[in-house]
Amino acid sequence: MRRILLLLALGPACRSGSPSSAPPPVPPSGEVWLTAAQIADARINVEEVAEHGLGGTLLTTGKVAFEDVDVAHVYSPLRGRIDRIDVQPGQHVKKGQPLARIQSPELGAASADLLKAEADLTAAEHEYARQKELYANHATSKRELEAAEDAWRKARAERERALQRVKVLGAGATGGVTQTYVLVAPIEGEVLVRSVAPGLEVQGLDTGAAQELFTVGRLDRVWVTADIYEADLDRVREGERATVTVVARPGRTFEGRVEWVSRVLDPLSRTIKVRCTFDNRDSLLAPDMYATVALHVDEQTVLAVPKGAVVRLGEQTVAFAERGAAPDGRVRFAMVPVAVGEDEGTNWLAVEHGLEKGTKVVTAGAVLLTGML
Repeated sequence: MRRILLLLALGPACRSGSPSSAPPPVPPSGEVWLTAAQIADARINVEEVAEHGLGGTLLTTGKVAFEDVDVAHVYSPLRGRIDRIDVQPGQHVKKGQPLARIQSPELGAASADLLKAEADLTAAEHEYARQKELYANHATSKRELEAAEDAWRKARAERERALQRVKVLGAGATGGVTQTYVLVAPIEGEVLVRSVAPGLEVQGLDTGAAQELFTVGRLDRVWVTADIYEADLDRVREGERATVTVVARPGRTFEGRVEWVSRVLDPLSRTIKVRCTFDNRDSLLAPDMYATVALHVDEQTVLAVPKGAVVRLGEQTVAFAERGAAPDGRVRFAMVPVAVGEDEGTNWLAVEHGLEKGTKVVTAGAVLLTGML
C-alpha cells in the first residue's frame, strides 16, 4: 500500500517535469519561427497586402536623336575628288552656303552633253524654220517639212534629257563645260559632323556606296525615342510629360513631352515606339546618348507590397508571409515565391501572383529571415 501511495505522489511531479526536458519543435523547411522578443530585436515589421495606386510613372530606356526636320545629312550627288573645304565643325552656316568643292569628270561630261544638245537643238530649229518657209512657197515637199519637224522634236527632247541630267547632279545649267561642283548647305544650322578631307575621292548617290560628307543641323531641340510594351499602349498619351536622365549628365533631369506614339508593334520585341521632344538650347543632350525615360501616365489601383517585402534569391523572388502561431507559441513566417511587376520608381511593387489581399507579409527585415532558414 505504501509503495502504491508513493508512486501516486511522484506521478504528478514526473509529469510536470517532462516538458522542460523535451527539445523545442523544429520549424519545417521554408519557415522561420520567432518569439515576440526576437521579432522586436530584429525590428521585423509586418503589414497586410492591400491595393495601392501605382503606375504614375512608366520607366523605360531610350536614345537621343536629331529632330529630323532640323537636320540634313549631306552627300555628294556625283563621283569626284574633294578639291576644297569651306567650313569647319561647329561653324554656323546659312542655307545655300558652300560647304566644299568637288572636281568631277562626271559633271564635265554632263555639262558638255548639255552644250552639244543645245547646239543641236538650235540647228534643228533653224532647219525646221527654213523648211516651213520653203513649204509655204511650194519650194519643198511635205515629207521634207515633216522630217525637219521630227529632227527638231528629237533635238528638243535630247536637250531636255541633258538638262535634267545636269540638274540631277545638282549643278543646274552652268552655261559652259565645267568639272567643278559646289556642295552647299541644304538648311541653316551648325556643322555638326564633317567627315571629309581635301583630296578624298567620293562616290555619287547613284553608286550605292555614297558616304555622308557633312551633317548640318540644329540641336536646340532633340528627340528621345523609347520602347514600351503593348500592355502599356493605352496608358501613354501624346502631350503627357516625360523626363529623362543620361549618364553623361549626372544629377540632371530633362523635362519634355510625349510627341508621338506609334500604333505599329515590333513583332520581335513586342514593343511600341514612343517619341518625346526636349528643349536642348544648352546642348547638354547629344544624339545617340542612351537615356532612362520616365513617362508620366495615369495611376492604376493594383495589389502591391513595399519593396522591402520582396527578396531576390538567385533567380527566385520571395516574400515572407505570417502564418499564425507555432505549437510552442512562436510566430511562424513562411517563405512564399512571388511574382512582382517592374520597378516604376516608387516604393511599391505590383503583385502579379503569390500573395492575396489581406495576407500579412514582412515588409522590413525579410533579408534577415532568409539567413535563418
